[in-house]
Amino acid sequence: MRLASIHRYPIKSTAGHDLTEAEVQPWGLAGDRRYLIIDERGDLLTARDEPRLLSCVARLDGDRLTLTGPHADPFPVVPDGTLSTVDVWGTPVELTDCGDAAARWLSELAGRPVRLKWLDDPTRRRIDPPYGRPGDSVSLADGAPLLLTTTASLARLDEWVAEGALERGEEPPAPLSMRRFRPSVVVDGATAFAEDEWKRLRIGDVAFRVTKGCDRCVLTTIDPETHAKGKEPIRTLSRHRKWDGKVWFGINLIPDTTGRIKVGDAVTVL
Repeated sequence: MRLASIHRYPIKSTAGHDLTEAEVQPWGLAGDRRYLIIDERGDLLTARDEPRLLSCVARLDGDRLTLTGPHADPFPVVPDGTLSTVDVWGTPVELTDCGDAAARWLSELAGRPVRLKWLDDPTRRRIDPPYGRPGDSVSLADGAPLLLTTTASLARLDEWVAEGALERGEEPPAPLSMRRFRPSVVVDGATAFAEDEWKRLRIGDVAFRVTKGCDRCVLTTIDPETHAKGKEPIRTLSRHRKWDGKVWFGINLIPDTTGRIKVGDAVTVL
């Protein structure tokens, strides 16, 4: 098995970008999901509620974050140092504000008042005790530092989607983009859904443990290119990959060691 691709999402729920290599830190890929957007009430805002966020691409050059979007010129982000507490899926986390200019740029994109916040110290957010060990931390990702998916599992899912469409008398849709699932790393060379059984693995020289499978939400039903909402892949996952009241695709990882990974690295189940 080989590492097929690496993806980083500097701002939670905005468009990611591909990397050829990345530094793995205890809380995730360097620079990954260290920012988030809040609404006018101070609540976390994601593309589930505001798909236009997916048209914002955030790129890091060293520590410098630049935003690009269809509505304005590229914008360099400069956090202003003011701390406030934001509820991140039930956990209060102190985040640094990124200033009024960044808020105006993103508010114009979203069509509503929003602000950008930065997790300057990723050790502040601990992983839920059932899934992590004492001292484990996570950036602003939903639950674990990295998400892994495989090309074989997506291919099988595409087969199921096509079969379902034919059963309903519909034209099979185009294959789903892996971008819908927002993985950190994608593995090639596995068999479909073999990752369900993995407990530990190594990518290049970096070791990881699997916390659990990844239960999927309606964000996967939003086309990352057009932002149109549909029924797939949740409809098909509900038919083939539903248990414990949830649907599943991919696995969550916690780094056991740190170091650099790169596309083409060997992936070994330990």
